[in-house]
Amino acid sequence: MVNRKIDSGYLKYNRKVIQKLRKIPILDALDKKEFQELLRISDIKKYKPGELILKEGVFDSSTYYLVSGKVRIIKGGKELVVLKRTGDIFGEMGIIDNSARLASVYAINKTTCLVTDISQINQLVGENRYILSYLLFKGFSEILANRLKETTKALSKAKKIIKKVRKNN
Repeated sequence: MVNRKIDSGYLKYNRKVIQKLRKIPILDALDKKEFQELLRISDIKKYKPGELILKEGVFDSSTYYLVSGKVRIIKGGKELVVLKRTGDIFGEMGIIDNSARLASVYAINKTTCLVTDISQINQLVGENRYILSYLLFKGFSEILANRLKETTKALSKAKKIIKKVRKNN
């Protein structure tokens, strides 16, 4: 895995990237000072097509915000989903429950991500630490709630199909 780390200072001077990041709902909730703190503990990483971004089973404390490109999430060799919208987030589950990565993530095409090391929030001083933690985890909760709703719909649909199949047999 070859990551091309770009210094956080890069973000300060790249308006296009900043504008994209500000459109991400979780990040848009941050005021200017909180947003700058987040950028300070984050990096922009660029990935080539096919490059491994996250490896299933590995522990780390980063979460990823898709800035551009597309990524494929694979668990046990099977594709689960493709993320392609600016602001799509991955890697948050391990942050929430301190577990190893549940899936691998690969870049499909040239991909750029804002990578935030959540463990760095604990090193912030003052109320920024608590505000930033609250807002990020609130955002994670909203994302996970939406994913749970979608999973519940899919499960309900699958149960109906299974019931129909059993009835016809």
